Amino acid sequence: MPNDMLRRHPKRYMTHEGRALKEKYHWEARAQWKGKPLKGEVRMHVTLYFGTKRRADWDNFHKHALNGIAYEDDSQIRQVTGMLAYDKQNPWIELAVEPY
Repeated sequence: MPNDMLRRHPKRYMTHEGRALKEKYHWEARAQWKGKPLKGEVRMHVTLYFGTKRRADWDNFHKHALNGIAYEDDSQIRQVTGMLAYDKQNPWIELAVEPY
């Protein structure tokens, strides 16, 4: 029996497109973040403008791409506020990270 069948929750795999998008967000954040990653607890405000009205998981959308850039690890995040919007012509993400 494969290991995935023995686990309580099956392992999820990221698509090539998903991996490329995550990498793009990572490099974009690196280009815009000035300074070292924050230490200690942080708060974050997220505004996501999606290009489609398809259902999305907004609360995990941004966390991993900022590891090692805005903060050392996403376990530091103590508060997240956000907004979802739709912009078919120009989808974009706005993030604000600060000490908690």
